[in-house]
Amino acid sequence: MTPGEHTSVTSAAYRWRLHRNVLLYIVLLLGLIGLLAWSESRGLSRNLIGPIFLFATVMIYALIGISGRTSDEAEYYVAGRRIPAMYNGMATAADWMSAASFISLAGALYLQGFSGSGHQPGGLAYILGWTGGFCLVAWWIAPALRGMNLYTVPDFFQRRFGGRWPRILAAWAAVLTSFTYVVAQIYGIGLIASRLTGVQFEIGILLGLGGVLLCSFLGGMRAITWTQVAQYIIVLLAFLIPVSWLAYRQLGTPVAVVAYGDQLARIGQLEQQLVDDPGEIEVRQAYARRANEYADKLRNVEQSLKLERERLELQVRELRVKGADFNQISQARRELLALPKDTGTAQEVWTRAQQDALERSLPLAGMPRQAQAFQGDPAGNAQERQEFRDSRLNYLALIFCLMLGTAGMPHLLTRFYTTSSVAQTRSSVAWSLFFIVLLYLSVPALAVLVKFEVMNNLVGSSFEDLPNWLAQWARVDPGLVGVADINGDRRLQFGELRLGADMVMLAMPELGSMPFVISGLVAAGGLAAALSTADGLLLTIGNALVHDLGWGKRRMPLNAEGQVIASKFALLAVAMVAAFVAALKPAEILSLVSASFSLAASAFFPAMVLGLHGSRVGRRAVVAGMVTGLAVTAGYMFINAPVVRTAWALSSEGGLWWGIEPVSAGVFGVPAAFAVMLLASFWPERAPRTAPKTETGL
Repeated sequence: MTPGEHTSVTSAAYRWRLHRNVLLYIVLLLGLIGLLAWSESRGLSRNLIGPIFLFATVMIYALIGISGRTSDEAEYYVAGRRIPAMYNGMATAADWMSAASFISLAGALYLQGFSGSGHQPGGLAYILGWTGGFCLVAWWIAPALRGMNLYTVPDFFQRRFGGRWPRILAAWAAVLTSFTYVVAQIYGIGLIASRLTGVQFEIGILLGLGGVLLCSFLGGMRAITWTQVAQYIIVLLAFLIPVSWLAYRQLGTPVAVVAYGDQLARIGQLEQQLVDDPGEIEVRQAYARRANEYADKLRNVEQSLKLERERLELQVRELRVKGADFNQISQARRELLALPKDTGTAQEVWTRAQQDALERSLPLAGMPRQAQAFQGDPAGNAQERQEFRDSRLNYLALIFCLMLGTAGMPHLLTRFYTTSSVAQTRSSVAWSLFFIVLLYLSVPALAVLVKFEVMNNLVGSSFEDLPNWLAQWARVDPGLVGVADINGDRRLQFGELRLGADMVMLAMPELGSMPFVISGLVAAGGLAAALSTADGLLLTIGNALVHDLGWGKRRMPLNAEGQVIASKFALLAVAMVAAFVAALKPAEILSLVSASFSLAASAFFPAMVLGLHGSRVGRRAVVAGMVTGLAVTAGYMFINAPVVRTAWALSSEGGLWWGIEPVSAGVFGVPAAFAVMLLASFWPERAPRTAPKTETGL
């Protein structure tokens, strides 16, 4: 037998073992779901189903992580460069199907419609931007990077441009973008773990984080890859089973992607009924009055705060004197304690409350109609034309940022270092798109089916008959869901229901009256999506701090194994910091993720395109361009942050350029980076470098 034949046989045997193990895992997973469904029908408590799902799935990930433990440099950083294209595509899809895609994307389509409004880009922008970004990865980035046999994205910057600063900037940019991204994932982990187990949100974060660390800490990319394959299968089942169930219940067919268009016409009719409904009009008028009250308070914040505190203190005293019910006194005390402590906080809180009330005083609680093209009218009055321009610009700007951010996201690009050849890398990108599209085609269907369920069945219910899941999710996080009888008729109007973007997917099984085992499966899928992405992001940050920035090397020179060990402890430290930030609930998952993509686009995409496909751009040019791109993008986000504008007494929208929202700040940072790099490339370099030769195929 020749060496080539021996390698072929070994490769065939290796692939067969992989296929056998994955098939066995799928059978066991389906068996677990079936067993829990049977146990629920026999009386198994719901309080046990959630913890069983959490424990079983996390233990699976932990076992994979333990079996894949390694201190070998190539295995830890790039899984030995021997992951087959199909499985690498599956792992990439899991890495990509983060908490934003699984938990929040359907919510964005529910709340923003397909193309959004003037201040919201619309849910389809996320789907088009993220999937389109993989085309850029396949054409321009991944094959060329794989041909250079690197370990990390900052490795490319040192190899291509030389010197310290390109690598240092790339490493810090990787830390910044990945940290912003991982905070969103850990927030999602805490959200789901707390719902599955009933523990506090902060404890849920720690429970889920243990699953992350057992995989990424022990085995690096080797363990993470096979964990992500397992997680993708859970994500796929957790998404398609409930969507098919809801489609069958509403439309008589489980093929939601084909049939959900019928519901769009019905939703259009329901939307018009809600606009004209007298109860909805009362709710809108009540919110308009509330907005006016906040406007009066904001005219003299200090005096208003003083009067409000005196009023609530007097109310508490009067209730005590009258011997009122304990619940009434407690409610008054809670209102007093919730009052802002100082004028600055009051200014911020009341401004945000006024904007929310103004938005909910609009028809459909300020939500755009589901199927409309863009907000406004290009042939209407001046305000309608402006709304149309803003809506279209934000839609296109977000697609631009997500596409280029995908092509520059460090944790994603590192996945394509793990294949055995350039040809396998190209195939891996194609497999990634296939596995992502399997889910993304169903996301708009899910949003439409849930909206029909809410408008047709939930709205109009009496407050006494509202389902328990509303109160249960409100206890997890009051910002996720809320109901309030604004007009006092004891019937739920659409304007009285508040669903956060992170709720639409997670509450969908309970909204559709499915068995609780499906709710547990969906939560396990969301946990798998968040864990898979968090694994890759934490590994990227740890590698950037040790391998790329060289923390600890100066005081104690490290060999390859020592660097791997140092990377593991850096990963652990970053995970703790990210958990602390996530516990503060800084923003919604989708907003944090979108911001990280704008940062990645402006920091990496111009430098990588010009560096991989041109030889003129040198070290000075790339440093100047990266600094400019990041400064423009981060500066635009900072100056338009509501907290900053309130603290500096700036108007709420005065800082926007052409109406572009801060999450799409990369639309300014990317052109600025390109322009600076191209201009600076005409300045002579002290030691000009040419682009390294890369392999065209293996």
